[in-house]
Amino acid sequence: MPKNANTEEIEAVMLALLSERGPGKTIGPADVAQAIGGNQPDGWGPLMQPVRKVAVRLMKEGRIAILRKGRPVDPDDFRGTYRLALPTATDEG
Repeated sequence: MPKNANTEEIEAVMLALLSERGPGKTIGPADVAQAIGGNQPDGWGPLMQPVRKVAVRLMKEGRIAILRKGRPVDPDDFRGTYRLALPTATDEG
């Protein structure tokens, strides 16, 4: 049975994983979902959309960067595979 995670939990796990990984390193959205929902796809799979929504909000707040092919994306218009990172000076503006 999938675990329901609230946005605060997703945000906390996402930021903790990014802090552990450190500046210049990335995590995938599935890393966040699996940390909350476990390794079974029926546990973490349903968390992928909520993880994305939290990531978009945090990017708009300047707290994380969403990267595709190593470059920051437009948080309102990206698709496909993406990575999450702590923001760097080059990600802004």
